[in-house]
Amino acid sequence: MKNIGLSVVFFLVLNIPLKAQVTQRDLLAKFSVTDIKQSLITQKKWKPFPKLPAEWAQKVPDSVIRSMIKQAEGIMKQPFTSIPASVTLEYVRNGNRTNYERLSFDKRNRLFTLVLAESMENKGRFTDAIINGVWNICEETYWGVTAHIGTQKRGSGLPDISDPTVDLFGAETAAVMALTDYFVGPKLDSISPLIRERINIEVNKKILNSFENEADRYGYLGSGKRTVKVNNWNPWVISNCMTAFLLLDKNEDHRAKLLSHSLHLLDLYINGLGDDGATDEGPSYWFAAGLALFDGLNIVSNATNQEISIFNHPIIQQLGSYIYKTHIDGDYFVNVADAVPKIKADGVGIYRFGKAVKDDKMMGFGAWAYHHIQDNTPKIESFFKPRQLFDLMSLTECATAQQNENRGNGMYLSSIELMTARTNNNLFVASHGGNNGESHNHNDVGDFSIYADGSPVIIDAGKGTYMAITFSKDRYKLWYNTSAYHNLPLINGAQQETGAGYKANNVVYQSNNSVTTFNMNVEKAYAEKAGIKSWNRNLTVDQEKNIIQVTDQYNFAAANTQLSQTFMTVCSTNIETSGKIIFTTEKNQKIQLIYDAKDWTVTKEIMPLTEPHEQQLKSNWENKTIWRLLLTNISHQQTGSFIYTITKQ
Repeated sequence: MKNIGLSVVFFLVLNIPLKAQVTQRDLLAKFSVTDIKQSLITQKKWKPFPKLPAEWAQKVPDSVIRSMIKQAEGIMKQPFTSIPASVTLEYVRNGNRTNYERLSFDKRNRLFTLVLAESMENKGRFTDAIINGVWNICEETYWGVTAHIGTQKRGSGLPDISDPTVDLFGAETAAVMALTDYFVGPKLDSISPLIRERINIEVNKKILNSFENEADRYGYLGSGKRTVKVNNWNPWVISNCMTAFLLLDKNEDHRAKLLSHSLHLLDLYINGLGDDGATDEGPSYWFAAGLALFDGLNIVSNATNQEISIFNHPIIQQLGSYIYKTHIDGDYFVNVADAVPKIKADGVGIYRFGKAVKDDKMMGFGAWAYHHIQDNTPKIESFFKPRQLFDLMSLTECATAQQNENRGNGMYLSSIELMTARTNNNLFVASHGGNNGESHNHNDVGDFSIYADGSPVIIDAGKGTYMAITFSKDRYKLWYNTSAYHNLPLINGAQQETGAGYKANNVVYQSNNSVTTFNMNVEKAYAEKAGIKSWNRNLTVDQEKNIIQVTDQYNFAAANTQLSQTFMTVCSTNIETSGKIIFTTEKNQKIQLIYDAKDWTVTKEIMPLTEPHEQQLKSNWENKTIWRLLLTNISHQQTGSFIYTITKQ
């Protein structure tokens, strides 16, 4: 059988409750505890994954099994060591979270690789190494990461063993430990019953007790309210906690009660979605948000013989379609907020989601992504372990399914005010309105990006390396989180401000025949110090004429003394001809932006990317140089308009 692998996704997220309009759908709360008890497969009988070599051989390609065993052989003698307190303290000392996370995540990934290899081979070769990993992780004071210790009552620094709290990676760890028990539990018992007992004790003490009894403590679980919008922490944490208690808890009444509790909390995420299922966190975060919700719904469906399922509801179907609607070309996706521009998408996960909601386009896109952009090296080196296991069992089906890249001509998602359009000669544009209080916000209302033949021309730089400053009060001191370094004007020296009140108004999207227009007022995204009465941004795409035009109509309250317009790019550029900027893409395509030379002078600067927090930006753009083109206004009119016309040369 051909070598078929699985992809992994690596994302870190922000844990804050968000004020926004919610719709009290409560699709899961309608299932009572009685309903759950009647349909829930017992802990002893629930068998979501293979356990023995013959079972694995029926579900998973031989090449994957051989690869997992070979990887386990390479790491079985590596010691599991404690993380030094000094490394834990780096977060409060210098803002570094990466060193701790590298050590913590590596231990869990190695343990899970050993567990899978032992289950697939069943020779006992990896058992001692598994015990070492289990015992070492159980000895840890805190299963989360340093950036999240601040949730504890005593704040950031070293963790307080008397105050266990639930974060993303504590929940991830609980799932890993429960899956370890599931796959190799009897072998652990043959050595010492204390090992599995310890797993149960630590999973409950460190994670499940707080998850069950202290949900009001966590913003991502609504802080005790049903009317708040929550972000991707919600489905990510809940899906892992469900995996843990469904596999470990032998008390069927308590198991059903915990599942009911989880469904009520999962409803909060669904209630916060617009009817179009869009996420304001960007396509790369969909894998830790929309697909994480699918993980939870899939686990519930699997554990109840499909009796508890909402896959036929339109909101879930729309949530799935978001990922192919925001696809640009190849591994490029629309980049907003803290997303990244290129995604090695989990094609198998997309395919499975599409199959569950009966979306042929999504299934075809997942199959295409599997073959063309997914990292197909068989490995376990990231998060969402239950997802990866379900992916393993669907590899062969996905690999042989019909493919469809789904490069759409355009769409609009009204709940987040995001549009895309494409000309006949493959100029692509994405733009959005929204507000500056969205999750992972970048103060970028009215921003737009342009691609030509699948290559970036005018870009959103994306997120930097997550450090202590990233989600602190100083977040907007980071240049890539500010409007001055998005494709927006700096008005009388003023950037856009932070908060949901700084937003686009009068947003109107229209698409008729071959012309698409997207219009909004962005003056309310700026403070009064900007000195503007109105600023209207209109984006027009003429599909047949192959033109993208951006028009800014403005009216200053007083003098226009200091005005500039930024364009960010990774293209080499020629600005020598007044009134014209020539971009040369990575495919050597020439794109021109025409502006009125009476209004502007143009300069350009390289973003040096030398600071620790800037290193992710290099990865975002594969070490391409990031340029800022700065148009400085010389006409200083109080009222008027600026027009930027983008075409292929």
